[in-house]
Amino acid sequence: MAAPSKEYELTIGGHTLSITNPNKPLWSEAQVTKLDYLRYLIIVAKPMLAYAKDRLLTVIRYPHGILDKHFYQKNVPEYAPSWIQTHTWEKVRYVLCNNEATLIWMANQAALEWHVSFHLSNNEIPTELVFDLDPSTDDFSIVSKTALLLKELLDELRLPAYVKTSGSTGLQVYIPIEHRYTFEQTRKVGYFVASYLVSKHPEMLTIERMIKNRGTKLYIDYLQHWRGKTLPAPYSPRAREHATVSTPLRWEEVPTIHPTDFTIHTVPERLQSMGDLFAPVSHPEYQASLDSVLSFLQSH
Repeated sequence: MAAPSKEYELTIGGHTLSITNPNKPLWSEAQVTKLDYLRYLIIVAKPMLAYAKDRLLTVIRYPHGILDKHFYQKNVPEYAPSWIQTHTWEKVRYVLCNNEATLIWMANQAALEWHVSFHLSNNEIPTELVFDLDPSTDDFSIVSKTALLLKELLDELRLPAYVKTSGSTGLQVYIPIEHRYTFEQTRKVGYFVASYLVSKHPEMLTIERMIKNRGTKLYIDYLQHWRGKTLPAPYSPRAREHATVSTPLRWEEVPTIHPTDFTIHTVPERLQSMGDLFAPVSHPEYQASLDSVLSFLQSH
């Protein structure tokens, strides 16, 4: 990567990109400028792309920072450079988040959140089973407790599980699976697991989709896991005041952390010391079979 010149240009992957308004505050309270943000993305690009590559990308853009207006963008902008890779799915021409230059070009357009599909662009086969733990209150301890209960159940089912912060208020648990199931099959498993936990802890957990009917209970969202739907990519920042990041965790960290511990400022050093804790999710060696769970569900 070439250092920024007086014209604020970066050369990445053979592409020279003009960086506009490099000193613009994007997360003003967290004191993150556009240039700070670009530096962050360059550091996390490799592990972020390891998961996000070839997935349908939806970004949330904040042209004047997180305190101003924002909009979701799925279609590639008409003015995007020709080298940006895309894929058309259900009449939408999505950007594929396939290289550093794409990350930086999109970030220069003030794309601050990166949400990717649960399947690759060339098929509709889920690459993992995912649970999104969404609290109804500010008490993060209920999220940690639920994640550990979920991990205990998945251990009993002999399913590997990896956890990351959402970058907002919750946690997300990923089970890498063999690439041969349908979303209909993964939804059956997701419903079984979520409803079982709710039956064991009805005072604390719910699968009620309507927010107004949840009360103070934590929502185990298994429905988000579906074709074309998205969750934040690992290492994606979120448009929150602390410049928090969706960050992979070790399970032993879950009881003691808070989502605000992981920010654009802190994650690079963590990544350097711990490595990419999310790497197994994209590795064929760790993909689990759902056959035994599906057979059990079919017989009951």
